[in-house]
Amino acid sequence: MKILNVKGCNDYLPKEQKIRNYINDKLKETFKEFGYQPIETPILCYYDMLIDKYDENNDLVKEIYKLSDQGNRELGLRYDLTVPFAKFIAINKNKINFPFKRYEIAKVFRDGPVKLGRDREFTQCDVDVVGLSGQMVEAECLNLYVNAFQKLGIEIEIQYNSRNLMRGLILDCSVEEKNINPIITIIDKMNKISKEEFRESLKKLSLDDNKIDKLLQNFNLSLEELIKKYKETTIKELQLGLEELSQLNLYIQSLNINKYCKFTPTLARGQDYYTGNVFEVYEKTRKLSSSIGGGGRYDNMITNYIGDGNIYPAVGISFGLSSIYELLRDNEEISNDTDIQVYLIPYETEAITLKIANELRQKNIRVTIEMNKRKIKKCFEWANKQNIPYVIVIGEDEIKTNHLMVKNMKSSTSKEYALDNLDQLVDDIKNV
Repeated sequence: MKILNVKGCNDYLPKEQKIRNYINDKLKETFKEFGYQPIETPILCYYDMLIDKYDENNDLVKEIYKLSDQGNRELGLRYDLTVPFAKFIAINKNKINFPFKRYEIAKVFRDGPVKLGRDREFTQCDVDVVGLSGQMVEAECLNLYVNAFQKLGIEIEIQYNSRNLMRGLILDCSVEEKNINPIITIIDKMNKISKEEFRESLKKLSLDDNKIDKLLQNFNLSLEELIKKYKETTIKELQLGLEELSQLNLYIQSLNINKYCKFTPTLARGQDYYTGNVFEVYEKTRKLSSSIGGGGRYDNMITNYIGDGNIYPAVGISFGLSSIYELLRDNEEISNDTDIQVYLIPYETEAITLKIANELRQKNIRVTIEMNKRKIKKCFEWANKQNIPYVIVIGEDEIKTNHLMVKNMKSSTSKEYALDNLDQLVDDIKNV
């Protein structure tokens, strides 16, 4: 038997996990600043619920891990946190107050291609708002992105677009309704495939050269050019899309985050449940080719799930922990940070050392004890490798004289403290 991880699944050593925890902590800090509350949803979902909003050719459907339980019920592992959140609202709508703002940081699974920053088991960090229409909350989501990535020290570019605009531009080419979503999927890949592949994909959907040329032209225009060209349009989707983007752009300017934001008319996001504006975040210099965040408005999903005649408008954004981790994994300042504040080395004083450690822990000091009876020199070498700031050797002399000599590993100095009054030691540690 080979002992190895499933492809696309990883172990994380303490140095690596410290970076991941650092990312999570900074994100949680930002989420709370913007008024979001924590929830938790199950990993296992009913399969038909997961695929409800997709056609069978959608890439995400192909990436769902499908399984069954002992009752032969078809189940799947969640591939994101949005569909389970829609289910959460449907079940708990009478227990929460709207608008409802939540965050969730949890594992999701996709049986897709593995590459740098894209795994098969990975953690998503999501924020969503249910009960708010309009672009004001969307602009706040973009501002949340800016604030969070500033805390993480990552320069970003946020791309934004409207699914309504895309639908309207496609309808303006006299395309059949059934072909709109497949065409959106192709346009979303427009910058990743050749012009020949792009044309061939559209021809398979019965688009002639004139329609393809018009699509190419429209999806290369700026927002200002589109507004000018279609100011008299009667296509409702096109009108709505331009209104959404114009309003969002106004808020972006007001927040002074326009230097981070870029209108991208080909951006669709892969999920068909998006109904309005969509967003995608990239590291500015493209150290990673994949996005490090994304989201958008999805007004119909929760509304259709509940089906009680009420409207449940929703917008959400996601942070890709695996991708963000790849950008910060070489940050030694984070990875070398220690969780241990004090290292106690007993010298034939194991019982009293346990007592001292307990007293320090009750005063919120993080303590580890040497239990392997290594030589003192080896203990100090280990403390240095672990970046532990304080080391205390506790022998019989220390017990008899009621004093502890505490070694500060960073300054290579020592200071004496009374054994029966550890408050001064605790104050000094906390005030560093």
